[in-house]
Amino acid sequence: MRVVVNQLVTLGRKSGVGHYARELLRCLRQQAAADGVAEFPTGWLRWAGKALTRARPYLDCPNWTPVNGSAPSFLSAIRNQTLEHLRHCSRVLLRRYFDAVCRRHRFDLYHEPNGVPLPVDCPTVLTVHDLSVLLHPYWHPPDRVRYYEQHFRSSFERCVHFLAVSEFSRQEIIRNLHVAPERVTRTYNGIRANLRPLPREQVDLVLHQLGLPRQYLLYLGTIEPRKNVLMVLRAYCSLPQTVRSQSPFVLVGAWGWNAGEVADYLHGVARHRGVIHLGYVKDNHLAALYNGARVLVYPSWYEGFGLPPLEMMACGGAVLASNAGALQETVGRRAHLIHPGDGDGWRTAILRALKDDDWWRELRRGVRAVARPFTWERCAAETWRVYRSVHAGKSVLAPYRAA
Repeated sequence: MRVVVNQLVTLGRKSGVGHYARELLRCLRQQAAADGVAEFPTGWLRWAGKALTRARPYLDCPNWTPVNGSAPSFLSAIRNQTLEHLRHCSRVLLRRYFDAVCRRHRFDLYHEPNGVPLPVDCPTVLTVHDLSVLLHPYWHPPDRVRYYEQHFRSSFERCVHFLAVSEFSRQEIIRNLHVAPERVTRTYNGIRANLRPLPREQVDLVLHQLGLPRQYLLYLGTIEPRKNVLMVLRAYCSLPQTVRSQSPFVLVGAWGWNAGEVADYLHGVARHRGVIHLGYVKDNHLAALYNGARVLVYPSWYEGFGLPPLEMMACGGAVLASNAGALQETVGRRAHLIHPGDGDGWRTAILRALKDDDWWRELRRGVRAVARPFTWERCAAETWRVYRSVHAGKSVLAPYRAA
């Protein structure tokens, strides 16, 4: 059996889905036969994809200089139409090229680890991380919503099996997309092996390089409406100045779509009250950032899995998380859960985590045991089991439960 795994999502800065695709492929290759798993794209197309990914922020967010009242909107309209035409052409060419690759190499199975699968004759397995684009379109850019509306249903119907990264997501797929339960298998995400407790001197070295103090609150993730960052910033900024001066709030993550309100509050208010925005941070700094944080704050409105809280637990850290989506399933046993809209509840929990050492130590007790079952090796083993069962024409059951 030969399987091809799409790696387009790994070409730029990796989010949770990018880490999923890359780590899954790495472990699949370790567990499968040498010629069992291939990746797409390779060679010149992979190089071109990386170059386009690096250029995309400049294409999507140009700095127009207005010269009169009508010029910016006119230029923006031309730019948007041009970019949309280029996206459409590139998608058509990519589909045709990928279909030719699948035919030439005679793959038995195609695994799409993110979003809308490319249309090919090869049997397709699709990983659905969440249904937020379909169920909560107001959290996503309009062009992404339109693309899903136009293509997701038809591509979904071509898939022979689906992978969900949590039982929460699995039940959403079954319930909202009317898929038979035996066609949806839960395969939990994993945690990278380098995310573990570190010696204090190693942590301090990285914190010094990043200009951070020895104690701080931490948020990690893209800054976008679904992540609910504005609410938790307001909760933190309402704390007494003496508390904020001892424990700044560090935001780690790039700006996402529709983050203007958060940016305005950050620059106008929050950065004067102890909030530090580091932006995107290299992967080799993440373990030290988790280790150095007093507590991870994760107030998301919706999560199909939610990697940062589990990664924090793998490093032995305390977690304050929302009770939304899959977070109750993954970290609910040891994290302190709060409704994402309860601003007073977040303020109270943050203050207690900073001031009450006994409660803080209790939040950390047993967290590594919660994170331990979530490994990429296990994810790959369960995924390979799905491949084999689908290839053999058999049903696949949900593999295991969170510890």
